[in-house]
Amino acid sequence: MCGIVGYIGNKKTEDILLDGLKELEYRGYDSAGIALLSSEKIEVFKALGKLKNLEQKVSTQNKYNIGIGHTRWATHGKPTELNAHPHLGEYSYVVHNGIIENYKELKEELQTAGHKFVSQTDTEVIVHLFEFYNNKLNDCKASFQNTIKRLEGAFSILLISKSCPNDIYFFKHGSPLIIARGNEKNEVLFASSDAPLIGLANEVVYLEDGCGGVASAERIEFFED
Repeated sequence: MCGIVGYIGNKKTEDILLDGLKELEYRGYDSAGIALLSSEKIEVFKALGKLKNLEQKVSTQNKYNIGIGHTRWATHGKPTELNAHPHLGEYSYVVHNGIIENYKELKEELQTAGHKFVSQTDTEVIVHLFEFYNNKLNDCKASFQNTIKRLEGAFSILLISKSCPNDIYFFKHGSPLIIARGNEKNEVLFASSDAPLIGLANEVVYLEDGCGGVASAERIEFFED
């Protein structure tokens, strides 16, 4: 079973994500990755096998206040670095637990519209669908909500984008996801279970199915599908 973590705050984001993923190792995984976002760029690191392989790859000179991470157990697509999360579009990244049952239909639709896919996963359709809408609407919230409405199956999602570099978009349907206020001011955390949040959070919400929203350092806004 895959694991998800996310972070908004002033600590060293890559360390928070890696520590959180270590707490989710018990779920089993064959690859892992993190994506780090600032107003200017996104950096992503992925590795096969144990988290120590990912740790050895993570190296950045930049300061990031937002990031998402994932441990993957291969379902759609072989356990390769290319199939590891986070998955990318042109300017956005996503991590996802669960299964997108209608991903083949969505993928064909998006390929017809000119989107290029690089992985064998169902997850990649999420980020391309988001960008499909955002390229038209230039509105991250509306684009994410439109994306969620098109997905069928079980999924928990965290999405970041250079179009909205201060935000993490999230949604839960059939796969666990927790959002928490951190111990420090303007700090928000996400995780698939309690373990990565112990000692770091003072207010926790266990999301119910059909609940999502957008989080930034200043606010957490919830919406339903």
